[in-house]
Amino acid sequence: MSEKVTFLDKTFVKYIPSSEIDAAIAKVAAEINEDYKNDDPILLITLNGAIVFAVDLMKYLDISCRISCVKVSSYCGTESTGKINSLIGLNEDVRGKRILILEDIVDTGATYGHLYQMLMEAGAKDIRMATMTMKPDAYKGTLPVHYVGLRIPNKFVVGRGLDYDGYGRNLNDIYQVVDS
Repeated sequence: MSEKVTFLDKTFVKYIPSSEIDAAIAKVAAEINEDYKNDDPILLITLNGAIVFAVDLMKYLDISCRISCVKVSSYCGTESTGKINSLIGLNEDVRGKRILILEDIVDTGATYGHLYQMLMEAGAKDIRMATMTMKPDAYKGTLPVHYVGLRIPNKFVVGRGLDYDGYGRNLNDIYQVVDS
């Protein structure tokens, strides 16, 4: 793919090459394999963005696990609205189970907090978070983020599951928005 892409009204430049993303995901998988070697967690994939991360991560996992999906949204364009909309809810019995939430990105932490509360109310035994990318400067949450592939600045990015109004998820590299 080129060094620059445009979606709708925004231009993005290549920021993190796929080789660096792959190495980060392999490192996260190694940590998960160690921490869950005696368990069979449910991997809870947050749709749509975390699909790509989940597929890439599962290539490296050698633990016994199941997968389930939820779809929540807090973005409008390039900004988090701060309001979580549950579009597809939890349809898995999580009582007494260890849950590993898979996210493409953790920024403010609002989605994570929402999912954590939902899973606790449903009786989950243990809840952890694994994310491909995290924006530490944007994080307002208090929950620990257990597995982080890449820490990035608080800039809007697309690629590898991350999107701008649905565009850019299919990019193999991660691209950062060009400020206008």
